[in-house]
Amino acid sequence: MKYISQLSIVLFSAIGFASCSSSSEKKKEAAIEKESYQLISLQPRSIGSEVQLPGVMQSFEFVQMFPKINGFVKDVYVDRGSVVRKGQVLMKLEAPEIEEHVSAAKLKYTEAHANYVTSKDRYKRLLETSKTPGTVSAYDLEAAEAKMQGDSATAQGEYANYKAQEALYGYLTVTAPFDGVITERNVHPGALVGPGSEGNKPMLVLQQQSKLRLVVNIPEQYSAQIKDGDNVKFRVNALPGQDFSGKVSRSSGSLSNNYRAETIEVDVVNPKNIFKPGMYAEVVLPVTGNSNAFVVPRSAVVTTTERKYVVQTNDAGQAQWVDVTEGNQSNDSTEIFGDLKAGSNIVANASYQIKNGEKIK
Repeated sequence: MKYISQLSIVLFSAIGFASCSSSSEKKKEAAIEKESYQLISLQPRSIGSEVQLPGVMQSFEFVQMFPKINGFVKDVYVDRGSVVRKGQVLMKLEAPEIEEHVSAAKLKYTEAHANYVTSKDRYKRLLETSKTPGTVSAYDLEAAEAKMQGDSATAQGEYANYKAQEALYGYLTVTAPFDGVITERNVHPGALVGPGSEGNKPMLVLQQQSKLRLVVNIPEQYSAQIKDGDNVKFRVNALPGQDFSGKVSRSSGSLSNNYRAETIEVDVVNPKNIFKPGMYAEVVLPVTGNSNAFVVPRSAVVTTTERKYVVQTNDAGQAQWVDVTEGNQSNDSTEIFGDLKAGSNIVANASYQIKNGEKIK
């Protein structure tokens, strides 16, 4: 009897639990049925807005000056902060062996040129004399012409060597390739410098600061919406409260593999030197949107760990999941792209609880 009593208790408990569970499911279904979904009709439209991105100021022209040949620093005429002009002498090196090579090359050229002048004069005389029959043999005339041509080639070779040595000697004088400011100096008179030494610092660093480049990396989703000539606004962190403007001057035309972004540049004229290379800026760029997009409330897009979709209703009023990608966003609206058509109805307040094929009321 005790066993029958315990079994009865278990059966009554199971029946009670099943009854409660069934009641809970019915309440849940009733709640879903009572929930109303707002439907909106899709129409092609785009979102034109602005996007804010970080940027950095860079010198319009920048050069690190390394020695072309081995030598000792003789004189340095500039220092950090010096404003220089194109062609201005910045420093001089000395290398006695280079000077000797120039002198030797000049002497060889002078000798070769003198030999050429002599052989040329001799050939002309023989040529003039040969006009009288029997005075000069054909062999002697040909030999004189060959000697003249050989001396001419030798003289040209020595002249090229002389100019090459002169060019090397010219590397001992370092001049500014453009107008700018010396921002780094790492050598002093008496220092031994030379090319190609790994880890060597540049002798001087020259930057053009009267004109700068504002460099901005544009994410892939916006790269097709920004073109050369577009107006941009920017603020510099070091100059709070001041607004500046410019235009997109150039773009790379490709996306970097590391960041999936396109680099653009804005030329910034800096006559008063209020901007400095390395300053960070917040840049506001206009984005035009895509004419093939549909604009929907953000609540219409359901995002899960596996996909991003909207809930579309068919002619029978059943839910259909349609995968989408998002474009520009503004306030509570977003652009979507997918297998959608104008005039289709989608749920504006969608959620993951709406099952594919479920009846939408």
